[in-house]
Amino acid sequence: MKKLLVVCGGQSPEHKISIRSAKNILNELDRSKYHITIIGISRSGSWRLIEVSELGDEILTQGHQVTIAPGTTEWLYSNGASLGSFDVVFPILHGPNGEDGTIQGLFSLLGIPFVGPGVLGSAASMDKDFTKRLLRDLGIRVANWSLIVRGGAIPDYKEIQKELGEVVFVKPANMGSSVGVHRVSSEQEWKVAIADALSYDRKVLVEESINGRELECAVLGNAEPKASGVGEVRSGNFYSFEEKYDASSDAEIDIPATIDKKYLPELKQTAIAAYKALDCEGMSRVDMFLTSDGEIYVNEINTIPGFTSISMYPKLWEQEGLSYPDLLDQLIDLAIEKGV
Repeated sequence: MKKLLVVCGGQSPEHKISIRSAKNILNELDRSKYHITIIGISRSGSWRLIEVSELGDEILTQGHQVTIAPGTTEWLYSNGASLGSFDVVFPILHGPNGEDGTIQGLFSLLGIPFVGPGVLGSAASMDKDFTKRLLRDLGIRVANWSLIVRGGAIPDYKEIQKELGEVVFVKPANMGSSVGVHRVSSEQEWKVAIADALSYDRKVLVEESINGRELECAVLGNAEPKASGVGEVRSGNFYSFEEKYDASSDAEIDIPATIDKKYLPELKQTAIAAYKALDCEGMSRVDMFLTSDGEIYVNEINTIPGFTSISMYPKLWEQEGLSYPDLLDQLIDLAIEKGV
Protein backbone atom coordinates (compact mmCIF):
# COMPACT_ATOMS: atom_id res chain seq x y z
CA MET A 1 0.00 0.00 0.00
CA LYS A 2 1.23 3.47 -0.90
CA LYS A 3 1.54 5.94 1.96
CA LEU A 4 -0.55 8.85 0.71
CA LEU A 5 -0.72 12.27 2.33
CA VAL A 6 -3.76 14.41 1.49
CA VAL A 7 -3.35 18.11 2.31
CA CYS A 8 -6.35 20.44 2.30
CA GLY A 9 -7.67 23.72 3.67
CA GLY A 10 -5.06 26.41 3.26
CA GLN A 11 -4.77 30.14 3.80
CA SER A 12 -6.57 31.36 0.70
CA PRO A 13 -10.19 32.53 0.33
CA GLU A 14 -10.84 29.14 -1.29
CA HIS A 15 -10.25 27.33 2.03
CA LYS A 16 -13.75 25.83 2.23
CA ILE A 17 -13.77 24.79 -1.43
CA SER A 18 -10.51 22.94 -0.83
CA ILE A 19 -12.12 20.96 1.98
CA ARG A 20 -15.13 20.12 -0.19
CA SER A 21 -12.77 18.80 -2.86
CA ALA A 22 -10.79 16.79 -0.30
CA LYS A 23 -13.92 15.15 1.10
CA ASN A 24 -14.93 14.00 -2.37
CA ILE A 25 -11.46 12.63 -3.10
CA LEU A 26 -11.32 10.79 0.23
CA ASN A 27 -14.70 9.21 -0.49
CA GLU A 28 -13.51 7.94 -3.88
CA LEU A 29 -9.99 6.70 -3.07
CA ASP A 30 -9.58 2.92 -3.04
CA ARG A 31 -8.64 2.21 0.59
CA SER A 32 -7.17 -1.16 -0.36
CA LYS A 33 -4.40 0.67 -2.30
CA TYR A 34 -3.51 3.50 0.05
CA HIS A 35 -2.67 4.14 3.66
CA ILE A 36 -4.13 7.66 3.90
CA THR A 37 -3.07 10.46 6.22
CA ILE A 38 -4.82 13.84 6.20
CA ILE A 39 -3.24 17.15 7.12
CA GLY A 40 -5.46 20.22 7.23
CA ILE A 41 -3.98 23.71 7.05
CA SER A 42 -5.92 26.34 8.97
CA ARG A 43 -6.45 29.87 7.70
CA SER A 44 -3.80 30.99 10.19
CA GLY A 45 -1.27 28.52 8.76
CA SER A 46 -1.36 25.80 11.43
CA TRP A 47 -0.80 22.27 10.06
CA ARG A 48 -2.98 19.70 11.82
CA LEU A 49 -3.26 15.91 11.60
CA ILE A 50 -6.96 15.12 11.33
CA GLU A 51 -9.32 12.23 10.70
CA VAL A 52 -11.95 12.09 7.95
CA SER A 53 -14.65 12.35 10.61
CA GLU A 54 -13.11 15.64 11.79
CA LEU A 55 -13.34 17.33 8.38
CA GLY A 56 -15.97 20.02 8.79
CA ASP A 57 -16.40 23.15 6.70
CA GLU A 58 -13.16 24.65 7.98
CA ILE A 59 -9.84 23.64 9.56
CA LEU A 60 -9.79 25.15 13.04
CA THR A 61 -8.25 23.33 15.99
CA GLN A 62 -9.09 19.74 15.05
CA GLY A 63 -6.52 17.02 15.64
CA HIS A 64 -2.84 17.32 16.56
CA GLN A 65 -0.55 20.05 15.34
CA VAL A 66 2.29 18.67 13.19
CA THR A 67 5.54 19.96 11.78
CA ILE A 68 8.43 18.77 9.59
CA ALA A 69 11.81 17.75 10.94
CA PRO A 70 14.42 20.09 9.34
CA GLY A 71 16.65 18.35 6.83
CA THR A 72 14.48 15.22 6.65
CA THR A 73 11.24 14.00 5.13
CA GLU A 74 9.97 12.96 8.55
CA TRP A 75 6.85 14.57 9.95
CA LEU A 76 6.53 15.12 13.68
CA TYR A 77 3.83 15.75 16.24
CA SER A 78 4.23 18.96 18.22
CA ASN A 79 5.66 16.89 21.10
CA GLY A 80 8.45 15.55 18.85
CA ALA A 81 7.01 12.05 18.26
CA SER A 82 7.40 10.78 14.70
CA LEU A 83 4.47 10.66 12.31
CA GLY A 84 6.59 8.94 9.66
CA SER A 85 7.15 9.77 5.98
CA PHE A 86 5.04 9.48 2.82
CA ASP A 87 5.38 8.06 -0.69
CA VAL A 88 3.30 10.75 -2.39
CA VAL A 89 1.26 13.86 -1.57
CA PHE A 90 -2.10 14.89 -3.02
CA PRO A 91 -2.37 18.64 -2.33
CA ILE A 92 -5.99 19.80 -2.60
CA LEU A 93 -5.19 23.45 -2.05
CA HIS A 94 -6.79 26.08 -4.26
CA GLY A 95 -5.44 29.61 -4.67
CA PRO A 96 -2.46 31.37 -3.05
CA ASN A 97 -0.08 29.31 -0.88
CA GLY A 98 -1.42 26.12 -2.41
CA GLU A 99 -1.72 26.37 -6.18
CA ASP A 100 0.96 28.96 -6.88
CA GLY A 101 4.16 26.94 -6.55
CA THR A 102 4.82 27.68 -2.88
CA ILE A 103 3.77 24.37 -1.38
CA GLN A 104 5.06 22.58 -4.48
CA GLY A 105 8.46 24.06 -3.65
CA LEU A 106 8.19 22.73 -0.10
CA PHE A 107 7.43 19.19 -1.26
CA SER A 108 10.23 19.40 -3.83
CA LEU A 109 12.71 20.38 -1.12
CA LEU A 110 11.48 17.48 1.00
CA GLY A 111 11.89 15.08 -1.92
CA ILE A 112 8.26 13.91 -1.86
CA PRO A 113 6.41 13.38 -5.17
CA PHE A 114 3.15 15.31 -5.39
CA VAL A 115 0.10 15.38 -7.65
CA GLY A 116 -0.09 18.22 -10.17
CA PRO A 117 2.37 20.58 -11.85
CA GLY A 118 5.69 21.54 -10.31
CA VAL A 119 6.89 24.90 -9.07
CA LEU A 120 7.26 26.61 -12.46
CA GLY A 121 4.03 25.33 -13.99
CA SER A 122 2.07 26.14 -10.85
CA ALA A 123 3.47 29.66 -10.50
CA ALA A 124 3.16 30.55 -14.19
CA SER A 125 -0.41 29.27 -14.38
CA MET A 126 -1.52 30.96 -11.16
CA ASP A 127 -0.39 34.44 -12.17
CA LYS A 128 -2.85 35.36 -14.92
CA ASP A 129 -0.63 38.16 -16.20
CA PHE A 130 2.31 35.79 -16.77
CA THR A 131 -0.03 33.13 -18.16
CA LYS A 132 -1.25 35.54 -20.82
CA ARG A 133 2.23 36.76 -21.69
CA LEU A 134 3.57 33.23 -22.17
CA LEU A 135 0.59 32.06 -24.21
CA ARG A 136 0.53 35.19 -26.36
CA ASP A 137 4.23 34.88 -27.16
CA LEU A 138 3.63 31.33 -28.38
CA GLY A 139 0.79 32.39 -30.66
CA ILE A 140 -2.06 31.13 -28.47
CA ARG A 141 -4.94 33.60 -28.54
CA VAL A 142 -5.84 35.37 -25.25
CA ALA A 143 -8.08 38.32 -24.43
CA ASN A 144 -6.44 41.75 -24.48
CA TRP A 145 -5.70 43.08 -21.02
CA SER A 146 -4.22 45.88 -18.97
CA LEU A 147 -2.34 45.44 -15.69
CA ILE A 148 -2.84 47.52 -12.54
CA VAL A 149 -0.40 47.22 -9.63
CA ARG A 150 -1.23 48.25 -6.07
CA GLY A 151 0.37 51.62 -5.35
CA GLY A 152 0.59 52.48 -9.02
CA ALA A 153 -1.58 54.67 -11.22
CA ILE A 154 -5.18 53.55 -11.73
CA PRO A 155 -6.55 54.61 -15.12
CA ASP A 156 -9.88 56.34 -15.50
CA TYR A 157 -12.74 54.13 -16.67
CA LYS A 158 -13.02 56.20 -19.87
CA GLU A 159 -9.39 55.39 -20.68
CA ILE A 160 -10.09 51.68 -20.16
CA GLN A 161 -13.18 51.90 -22.38
CA LYS A 162 -11.09 53.32 -25.22
CA GLU A 163 -8.49 50.57 -24.83
CA LEU A 164 -10.57 47.48 -24.05
CA GLY A 165 -14.20 48.30 -24.74
CA GLU A 166 -17.25 49.35 -22.74
CA VAL A 167 -17.55 46.07 -20.82
CA VAL A 168 -14.45 44.71 -19.05
CA PHE A 169 -13.63 42.11 -16.43
CA VAL A 170 -11.55 43.03 -13.39
CA LYS A 171 -9.81 40.18 -11.58
CA PRO A 172 -6.96 39.59 -9.11
CA ALA A 173 -3.94 38.12 -10.92
CA ASN A 174 -3.42 35.32 -8.37
CA MET A 175 -6.79 34.01 -7.30
CA GLY A 176 -9.19 31.27 -8.34
CA SER A 177 -12.87 30.34 -8.18
CA SER A 178 -13.71 33.84 -9.53
CA VAL A 179 -12.86 35.35 -6.12
CA GLY A 180 -12.65 39.14 -6.50
CA VAL A 181 -13.77 39.05 -10.15
CA HIS A 182 -16.16 41.73 -11.40
CA ARG A 183 -17.94 42.46 -14.67
CA VAL A 184 -17.75 46.23 -15.15
CA SER A 185 -19.80 48.43 -17.44
CA SER A 186 -19.94 51.77 -15.57
CA GLU A 187 -17.70 54.23 -13.71
CA GLN A 188 -19.33 53.34 -10.39
CA GLU A 189 -18.78 49.60 -10.92
CA TRP A 190 -15.19 50.31 -11.98
CA LYS A 191 -14.23 51.95 -8.68
CA VAL A 192 -15.83 49.20 -6.58
CA ALA A 193 -14.28 46.43 -8.68
CA ILE A 194 -10.74 47.83 -8.55
CA ALA A 195 -10.88 48.36 -4.78
CA ASP A 196 -12.17 44.84 -4.19
CA ALA A 197 -9.72 43.13 -6.55
CA LEU A 198 -6.77 45.00 -5.01
CA SER A 199 -7.85 43.77 -1.57
CA TYR A 200 -6.98 40.22 -2.73
CA ASP A 201 -3.79 40.83 -4.73
CA ARG A 202 -1.25 43.53 -5.48
CA LYS A 203 -1.71 42.81 -9.21
CA VAL A 204 -5.06 43.19 -10.97
CA LEU A 205 -5.96 42.39 -14.56
CA VAL A 206 -8.49 44.35 -16.58
CA GLU A 207 -9.60 42.23 -19.53
CA GLU A 208 -11.67 42.90 -22.60
CA SER A 209 -14.97 41.01 -22.73
CA ILE A 210 -14.94 38.08 -25.17
CA ASN A 211 -18.34 37.29 -26.63
CA GLY A 212 -18.07 33.52 -26.75
CA ARG A 213 -19.17 30.26 -25.23
CA GLU A 214 -17.36 29.33 -22.01
CA LEU A 215 -15.77 25.90 -22.45
CA GLU A 216 -13.55 23.79 -20.21
CA CYS A 217 -11.21 20.94 -21.09
CA ALA A 218 -9.46 18.54 -18.70
CA VAL A 219 -5.83 17.63 -19.43
CA LEU A 220 -4.07 14.65 -17.87
CA GLY A 221 -0.47 13.46 -18.18
CA ASN A 222 3.21 14.31 -17.98
CA ALA A 223 5.36 14.24 -21.13
CA GLU A 224 2.49 13.08 -23.36
CA PRO A 225 -0.68 14.66 -21.96
CA LYS A 226 -4.13 13.86 -23.27
CA ALA A 227 -7.21 16.06 -23.36
CA SER A 228 -10.81 15.18 -22.57
CA GLY A 229 -13.80 16.40 -24.50
CA VAL A 230 -15.15 19.80 -23.51
CA GLY A 231 -17.88 20.91 -21.18
CA GLU A 232 -19.76 24.19 -21.29
CA VAL A 233 -20.70 26.57 -18.51
CA ARG A 234 -23.93 28.49 -19.12
CA SER A 235 -24.60 31.28 -16.66
CA GLY A 236 -25.80 34.88 -16.54
CA ASN A 237 -23.28 37.70 -16.80
CA PHE A 238 -20.32 35.52 -15.85
CA TYR A 239 -19.48 32.42 -13.83
CA SER A 240 -18.96 34.11 -10.45
CA PHE A 241 -17.99 32.49 -7.14
CA GLU A 242 -21.66 32.45 -6.14
CA GLU A 243 -22.67 30.95 -9.47
CA LYS A 244 -20.10 28.19 -8.97
CA TYR A 245 -20.85 27.18 -5.41
CA ASP A 246 -24.16 28.64 -4.17
CA ALA A 247 -27.00 26.15 -3.91
CA SER A 248 -29.37 28.71 -5.50
CA SER A 249 -27.17 29.17 -8.58
CA ASP A 250 -28.94 29.06 -11.93
CA ALA A 251 -25.73 28.24 -13.81
CA GLU A 252 -25.91 25.11 -15.96
CA ILE A 253 -23.16 22.70 -16.95
CA ASP A 254 -23.31 20.71 -20.18
CA ILE A 255 -21.04 17.65 -20.48
CA PRO A 256 -20.34 17.20 -23.29
CA ALA A 257 -20.85 20.70 -24.65
CA THR A 258 -23.34 20.88 -27.51
CA ILE A 259 -20.97 22.44 -30.03
CA ASP A 260 -20.24 21.69 -33.66
CA LYS A 261 -17.89 18.69 -33.58
CA LYS A 262 -15.61 20.32 -36.12
CA TYR A 263 -14.29 22.58 -33.34
CA LEU A 264 -13.44 19.76 -30.92
CA PRO A 265 -9.99 18.77 -32.32
CA GLU A 266 -8.74 22.37 -32.25
CA LEU A 267 -10.12 22.95 -28.75
CA LYS A 268 -8.30 19.86 -27.48
CA GLN A 269 -5.11 20.80 -29.33
CA THR A 270 -5.27 24.32 -27.88
CA ALA A 271 -5.73 22.95 -24.36
CA ILE A 272 -2.71 20.67 -24.70
CA ALA A 273 -0.61 23.44 -26.29
CA ALA A 274 -1.40 25.77 -23.37
CA TYR A 275 -0.67 22.98 -20.87
CA LYS A 276 2.75 22.35 -22.41
CA ALA A 277 3.51 26.06 -22.82
CA LEU A 278 3.13 26.58 -19.08
CA ASP A 279 5.19 23.49 -18.17
CA CYS A 280 2.24 21.70 -16.59
CA GLU A 281 2.39 18.09 -15.42
CA GLY A 282 -0.08 15.67 -13.90
CA MET A 283 -3.29 17.59 -14.38
CA SER A 284 -4.85 20.93 -15.22
CA ARG A 285 -8.17 22.27 -16.43
CA VAL A 286 -7.96 24.67 -19.36
CA ASP A 287 -10.77 27.23 -19.65
CA MET A 288 -11.46 28.65 -23.11
CA PHE A 289 -13.88 30.80 -25.08
CA LEU A 290 -15.24 29.80 -28.48
CA THR A 291 -16.62 32.72 -30.48
CA SER A 292 -19.37 32.55 -33.10
CA ASP A 293 -16.80 32.78 -35.90
CA GLY A 294 -14.79 29.85 -34.52
CA GLU A 295 -11.97 31.71 -32.77
CA ILE A 296 -10.59 30.06 -29.62
CA TYR A 297 -9.27 32.09 -26.69
CA VAL A 298 -7.58 30.57 -23.64
CA ASN A 299 -8.99 32.24 -20.54
CA GLU A 300 -6.94 30.57 -17.80
CA ILE A 301 -5.41 27.31 -16.57
CA ASN A 302 -6.25 25.73 -13.21
CA THR A 303 -3.44 23.46 -12.00
CA ILE A 304 -5.41 22.12 -9.01
CA PRO A 305 -8.95 22.12 -10.39
CA GLY A 306 -11.92 21.56 -8.13
CA PHE A 307 -12.89 18.03 -7.14
CA THR A 308 -16.21 18.92 -5.50
CA SER A 309 -19.44 17.13 -6.40
CA ILE A 310 -20.12 19.72 -9.13
CA SER A 311 -16.57 20.18 -10.43
CA MET A 312 -15.92 19.87 -14.14
CA TYR A 313 -12.51 18.14 -14.10
CA PRO A 314 -13.55 14.68 -12.80
CA LYS A 315 -16.89 14.86 -14.64
CA LEU A 316 -15.15 15.44 -17.97
CA TRP A 317 -13.04 12.32 -17.46
CA GLU A 318 -16.08 10.32 -16.37
CA GLN A 319 -17.62 11.28 -19.72
CA GLU A 320 -14.53 9.78 -21.37
CA GLY A 321 -15.02 6.51 -19.47
CA LEU A 322 -12.45 7.13 -16.73
CA SER A 323 -14.09 6.64 -13.34
CA TYR A 324 -13.39 8.94 -10.40
CA PRO A 325 -11.36 6.29 -8.47
CA ASP A 326 -9.38 5.36 -11.61
CA LEU A 327 -8.68 9.04 -12.30
CA LEU A 328 -7.28 9.43 -8.78
CA ASP A 329 -5.10 6.35 -9.26
CA GLN A 330 -3.72 7.79 -12.50
CA LEU A 331 -2.98 11.15 -10.90
CA ILE A 332 -1.08 9.50 -8.05
CA ASP A 333 0.84 7.26 -10.49
CA LEU A 334 1.72 10.29 -12.61
CA ALA A 335 3.05 12.09 -9.52
CA ILE A 336 5.34 9.18 -8.70
CA GLU A 337 6.39 8.88 -12.36
CA LYS A 338 7.52 12.53 -12.59
CA GLY A 339 9.18 12.32 -9.18
CA VAL A 340 10.70 15.46 -7.70
